Amino acid sequence: MNSERVPITLNEIPYSSLGVEERSDEAPRDGRAGATPDPEVVAKPKRRQFTAEYRLRTLEEADRCTQPGEVGRLLRREGLYSSHLATWRKARRKGSLRELASKKRGAKPAERNPLDAKVQMLEAKVARLEHELHTAHTILDVQGKVAGLLGLNLEHETRS
Repeated sequence: MNSERVPITLNEIPYSSLGVEERSDEAPRDGRAGATPDPEVVAKPKRRQFTAEYRLRTLEEADRCTQPGEVGRLLRREGLYSSHLATWRKARRKGSLRELASKKRGAKPAERNPLDAKVQMLEAKVARLEHELHTAHTILDVQGKVAGLLGLNLEHETRS
């Protein structure tokens, strides 16, 4: 039996068979530098918004599809779901283009009353006048007490 020994280098032996595992923080040892995907994930994905014109154009194109699989190809090409078409068709059946227009999500801003500025100014004036009235009452009360201590009569009696 001719048993020639062929020298084997360590690069030819898989590391898993040697009981050695690659660390995830190291580059792969088989020379595949840069083969790992970018692990960064966007914190908050941006919602897609479709214009009314785009929606109508896509619906018209979908309505022209007659062969099996054409609508699927259209959806894949545009990156849409069949539920998009269903929702858009429903809005189109209602007959309102406004339903197809993109709607801003969230709470609607309250309408501003044109008299709000005037009301705010008058409320500030009332608060200021109430403060002045309170100050005047305090001064009159103190004057009455001082007059009482001095024995003066502050009530004016007019004799005719």
